[in-house]
Amino acid sequence: MTSIDHFAGFGLGLRRTHYADFLEGEVPVDFVEVISENYMVEGGKPLRLLEEVRAKHPVILHGVSMSVGSAQGLDEDYLSRLRSLADRIDPLWVSDHLCWTRTSAHNSHDLLPLPLTGEALGVVCDNIERAQDALGRPMLLENPSSYLTFPEDEMAEWEFLSAMAQRTGCYLLLDVNNVYVSAQNHGFSASEYIAGLPLDRVRQIHLAGHIPATEERPITIDTHDREVCDAVWALYAETIAQTGPVATMIERDDGIPPIAELLEELDRARVIARQASHARAA
Repeated sequence: MTSIDHFAGFGLGLRRTHYADFLEGEVPVDFVEVISENYMVEGGKPLRLLEEVRAKHPVILHGVSMSVGSAQGLDEDYLSRLRSLADRIDPLWVSDHLCWTRTSAHNSHDLLPLPLTGEALGVVCDNIERAQDALGRPMLLENPSSYLTFPEDEMAEWEFLSAMAQRTGCYLLLDVNNVYVSAQNHGFSASEYIAGLPLDRVRQIHLAGHIPATEERPITIDTHDREVCDAVWALYAETIAQTGPVATMIERDDGIPPIAELLEELDRARVIARQASHARAA
């Protein structure tokens, strides 16, 4: 299987609100990321639009329904349609989440957590290997936000991700906001999580917003509906200093502002990454 080269650009998720910005003007980004399932069709307006955007910018396909944690295995029709889209768009890479979303009879459309056990690791690795074979390319897998743990857990999430990458040859999409959210909810060190990953396998970073915990609701919730907070920016600075340059994007799925506001956030990421690069060179 081929490797995925480092791509150190800065990008945004392509959302309907900003279609006109990308199609009618020049948006200063190095790539766009799209939700794969929105374009896994044989034709129609969404796919034509994506092809127009692809003519201007590299594209990343980011899935939410592969369900690599499903004990029933992967949906072969899903893999076939995703392969067709990837062949058509020629993305930088294809990514999805470390989670499960469905059983053989039901799709929850939620990114559901997995027990961090050796048995679950075996299921995940088998499914990732099947997906990579079907796609003809290595994948990136994203760490989820977490709100619960299982009494059966046998390892930390970063240990699970490390073993997964080693066994399958996949790469990592490191969502720094998700690390922060999970650390707040479970009381572990976000810095320890980052340091425990195989950072040479990280090819992309997500940055997003969340709702902080309160006394009435003692859970931090990953919402993607607001700006990146200072604590997540600090964790990004810590992370990018260790990974070196990798693709970084702002992820906003609700409460989507004018594109100029997202570009301001993206410029902040550029500044932090540049400062980290200068510090490494000093």
